[in-house]
Amino acid sequence: MKKLKTNKFLKNLFLIFFIVSIVGCKKTPEKFTQERFLFGTYIQMIIYSDNKEKANSIMEKAFNEIVRIDNKYNSKNKNSLIYKLNNFEIEKIELDEEGKYIFNEIQKMYEITDGMYDITIEPLLKLWGFGEEARKSVPSQKEIEEVKKNIDFSKVKIKDGILTKEKNIKIDTGSFLKGYAIDRAKEILRENGITNGFISSISSITTINRKADGSLWKIGLQNPEDQNKRLGILEIENESIGVSGDYQTYVEISGKKYHHIMNKNTGYPINDKKMVVVISSSAFLADIYSTSFFGMTEEKIKNFSNENNVEFLIVKTDNSITKSKNFKI
Repeated sequence: MKKLKTNKFLKNLFLIFFIVSIVGCKKTPEKFTQERFLFGTYIQMIIYSDNKEKANSIMEKAFNEIVRIDNKYNSKNKNSLIYKLNNFEIEKIELDEEGKYIFNEIQKMYEITDGMYDITIEPLLKLWGFGEEARKSVPSQKEIEEVKKNIDFSKVKIKDGILTKEKNIKIDTGSFLKGYAIDRAKEILRENGITNGFISSISSITTINRKADGSLWKIGLQNPEDQNKRLGILEIENESIGVSGDYQTYVEISGKKYHHIMNKNTGYPINDKKMVVVISSSAFLADIYSTSFFGMTEEKIKNFSNENNVEFLIVKTDNSITKSKNFKI
């Protein structure tokens, strides 16, 4: 009887050793990185895989999805639905389920912000020189009042899957489309078996779980006062970040910088904030929220954050910082 117990023990020991050996010999996933210039910026993608050919193929699919979104919706892309809607005397387009989702979310934020988040802001951006023609002087009040007549998202209607707009209204996709595109790329990575990943379009970032070694993704936040310095480092997993700042896109007129996040009521750049950072489950929503928060009061931002499980950080014009309780840097 004793001999039988010993044999059983040896068999179990061998089985444990065999399992440990298999686990120990398992190949550690390798890190693969690709970068493409899309949406007028560099988009970086990082994934982990044990097969280089497979990794490159999957990233190609994800980048192709970003290109698809660019071609379909980007208001600066001459092939897109939105460009044609803005420029070819077309006053309505039929939206598929994807389009309905995108514009319904935009409609919600327009209403929540009492119209301050308005994607028909393009005429004001062009007036300030954020188009093909630079300005030598600040727009006059008369010029501002004239273009304000054509800024009003309430003149864009969505009914039964049809988006219609009034003739002089133009849609600008710059405040949300990069976030949506990298969200979709993230889903392509997941659908193809990627369990650890990172996509960045600089101001929009999304992640899949943690890094392959179990550590969190670390993102350095620029100091808007001095871009060579950091405010701190964010550590995230399976979350997305949207960043809007007065230092990101601006024009210089008579030696003074004017940024692109506008108050559509005054016709001037919003002047009480330098940067807004938002952490959300979606890069698309984080993009929308970071722009929207620029035009919202702190009280309204805090209430929205609590109700929608969103974390935020605001750098004000005087360089003071306000952030949500769980935003840690």
